[in-house]
Formats: sequence, structure tokens, C-alpha cells
Amino acid sequence: MTELALMGIDMGTGGARVGIFDPHGKLLGTHAVLWDTQYPRAGRAEQDPDEWWRCIKESVSKAMQASGLPPEAIAGISLDSTSATVVAMDADGQHLRPAILWMDVRASAQATKLARTMDPALKYSGMGAVSAEWGLPKVMWLKDNEPDVWEKAAYVADCTDWLTKKLTGEWTMSINHAAGKYFYDRGWPTSLYEKADASDVLEKFPSRLLPVGDVVGGLSKQAAEELGLKEGTPVAEGIIDAYAGQVGLGVVAPGKLALITGSSHVMLAQSATPVYAPGLWGSYTDAVIEGEYTLEAGQASTGSVVSWFKNTLALKATQAAQANGTDVYDELNKLAEEVPIGSDGLILLDHFQGNRSPYVDPHSRGVFAGLTLGKTEGHLYRSIIEGICFGTENIFRLMRQYGFAPEEIVVSGGPVKSSLWMQMHADVCNLPLTITDVTEGPILGSAMIAAVGAGIYDSLPQAADEMVRVVRTIEPSQSAHDEYRFYLQKYIDSYPVMKGLLHDIALHEEQKA
Repeated sequence: MTELALMGIDMGTGGARVGIFDPHGKLLGTHAVLWDTQYPRAGRAEQDPDEWWRCIKESVSKAMQASGLPPEAIAGISLDSTSATVVAMDADGQHLRPAILWMDVRASAQATKLARTMDPALKYSGMGAVSAEWGLPKVMWLKDNEPDVWEKAAYVADCTDWLTKKLTGEWTMSINHAAGKYFYDRGWPTSLYEKADASDVLEKFPSRLLPVGDVVGGLSKQAAEELGLKEGTPVAEGIIDAYAGQVGLGVVAPGKLALITGSSHVMLAQSATPVYAPGLWGSYTDAVIEGEYTLEAGQASTGSVVSWFKNTLALKATQAAQANGTDVYDELNKLAEEVPIGSDGLILLDHFQGNRSPYVDPHSRGVFAGLTLGKTEGHLYRSIIEGICFGTENIFRLMRQYGFAPEEIVVSGGPVKSSLWMQMHADVCNLPLTITDVTEGPILGSAMIAAVGAGIYDSLPQAADEMVRVVRTIEPSQSAHDEYRFYLQKYIDSYPVMKGLLHDIALHEEQKA
């Protein structure tokens, strides 16, 4: 008898990752293929959907090879992708321009226009402010700035919707994406769209909205042939990648908070009651679990700043890695461990792509404060990690202020591999961090959603009970926490002091472009 398995497809910022799991959460095979991101101007980021599909095909093929399973063993498929990554498609399903990536903040004027409507629906975006990262401002930007594309577009959709169409031939819109990035709440807030002169935007969205886990349809003949899978395999409605990570960490009921690390940091939690506050996103109705609310906050630039440093400034660590046959990040961690808490007075403001929470400021930028000629590569790297951890704790402080106090933090993503980084998060926040056995949570989360769609489990909480396992907990050091408090406060103080200067520079550069 063929063993049943579930497939999760994760379309992250940096590439496609596919995981094959058994119904108990055991990873049977996985493969990842990287794709490129283009940065045509400051604050802009784009990707090629054709490259997405090529990488997905390769990842599916090699993950299946690694699992050793035949195509008929796959009982269900689901998927996740970056949120507010906007794709414009013609009537034949061809994209009309590169996709506008989630981190792209070109739509700041449109975000401001939405905020000025003062519509009640703005409670979902932080009590009035709107981030230029969100999907609706980007769609409005397309309408305002690329009328030829807008006219030809039969559909303007999110990345998950694009992949669902590629897999099934069906156009749907995930309620998770609609609620999380387009202000949907069991219906469209037409007054907001009307006030923002965006009523016609609704005509471009797929009209069929589905909750996470509902079966969209079977895998189409064409997709099955291209992917080497069985035609008709159930495809369950997908989810934002960070939310898939939340599911994969078992954060599917009130009482826990998921810290999804990667190119950015996302904090997600379920709540029985809504929480609305400036600088916090949500609470989104039915975004993950029907009848519950999902609270979201995040940092726009975290792992992406670390990657930038490694690729551009980590000369000593790169040379050591080449000489020793080791990973550059391992060498950087060694250098950072030699530097004391506070990086000898060097503090990083982690706003390289603006700030998502708690300031919702697309015009803020990154700052190193405290540079001297005595600072080394290790100082710079440690200050980056510390700055990211300070940004996370700054968000937790805001949550506590509005009545949501995180008690258990469950973490996933690439940074989990760094014991230095994880211990630093625990120490700065003075909270224990829980690590599960599958550190790349999104592919497991999507596989769990596939299991619900395939009828193996009745609900995501039931799937979490069967498929998620905790392997270790990182306890905070009270003495380290006490030592970090001064530097944390200086980090928090730096933004209001620097805000005016950073805005002047960012706006000047935008005008030049």
C-alpha cells in the first residue's frame, strides 16, 4: 500500500522550497531553488513570475526524488507565498510586468491617500496608518502609473493566487491574503475603496474568495505534466508565507506567538478577541482560523540586512570561510561572540527598507550610530543582530501596552541555526524561545493545510497536534537582559531623533529618481 504524503510549496522572498511530509509531520523530502530579485530604484523590488515557475518545477521534481515516493502518494497540495507581492495578468494568464515584491515601498503616496480617507477599515492597518508594503497601495500605484498595464490586466492578484491558478487553472483569492493586505473582513470595505478612487480595483480581483484549507480544485493536466505529479490531486487554498510559518509552528490557538524569521521578521498570534492599536496590523477576522482574529506585526529588514552585510562588507569572515571550508555566517558568529553586549557602543537602526512596526514609516532608513575607528567587522555584525533583536522587543512592548502580552514565543526560519542570534532574542526580550523540529515552518504549515484539504485532519489545530513537535527551549539570562536594557533604550530613542533627517534624505532621493 502506497504511503500517504502531503506537499507544501513555499514561495519565499529568496526562492521556492518544497517539502514532502507524512501525516505525522515527518519530513520525507525537500528541495529549494533560489531566484533573483531586481532592485530597479531605491525602495523598489521586483521578481519574474516565469522564474518562479521554473524554480517551483525544479523544487517539486527534486523533492519528490528525495522522498522516493510515486506521484499517487501525494494526497494533497497547498502553498504559501510572500504577501502583497502583486502580479498583473492578461486574459490568457500571462503576466504583463515583473511582480512588485512585498518589500517594495514605491506606493507611499497611495498609502498616504488611503490613510487620509479616515475610513473605519483602517483599524486593520494600525489605527489609520497604511504601509506602502500592502497590496492595495501597490495595485493603486499600477493604476496610477502604468495605465497600459492596467488596461490590459484581466486580473491583478497576489502571488498565492497566481500559483493557485498555475496549479489548478482556477482563479481564486485567499481570504488570508484579502484580510491581511487588502482590508477584507467577511466582505469588501467598499467605502474605503470608493474614498480612495479605487472602486474599479475590486473588478480586477478574483471573485471567488476561499478560506485557508478549502479545496480550490484538482491539479490540472498541464500542471501535473509539468510538475511530474498526478492530475486531480486536491489543491487546498493557500496562505501568506509567514502565516504558513505560524501554522507550521503550531500557533493555531490563542496563547502563543509565532516569530517567523527570514528576510524580515513577522510576529503572528491568534486571539479570541480583536486587538487594534497604532503600529500593529490586524486583528484580521478568519485569516487563519474561522471565528478567531490574527494579530500581526513585523520588521521589514532583518535577515536581508544580515545578507547585505555578508555580501558587501564581511571581508574577514569570507576569507576565513574560504580558507577553512566553513560557512561565512559561522565565521561571522565567531567574530560577534568576541564582542561584548552593546557592541562597545555601536547601535544599528534596522530600517533599511523603512519600518513596518511600530512606526509604519516607509521613509525611515538604516543607521549605524557610534562608529569609531576601533570598530571591527565583528562589532558591525553583532550590532546588526542586536539592532534586529531591539526592534523585536520594541514591538513586544507595544503589544503589552495594548493588552496582548506574549508569553510563549515559537520561532522558525534560517536564523534559528544561529545559537548566538536566538540567545540574543531570548535575552533582549526576557522570554523563552521554543524551537520545533521543522525550523522551516512554512513548508510544514502548507503541508498541514494540505492535510486538512485532503480530509486527513478536520482542522488546523488537529493537524498541529499530530504534525508539530517541540525539540528545545532557549531560556533568557536575566543578567544579560539587564545589561541590554541601556542599549535597547538608546535604540528606541534613536528613531525620533533621526526621523526628520532620514525623511529628508529619502524624499530627496525619490525626487531624483
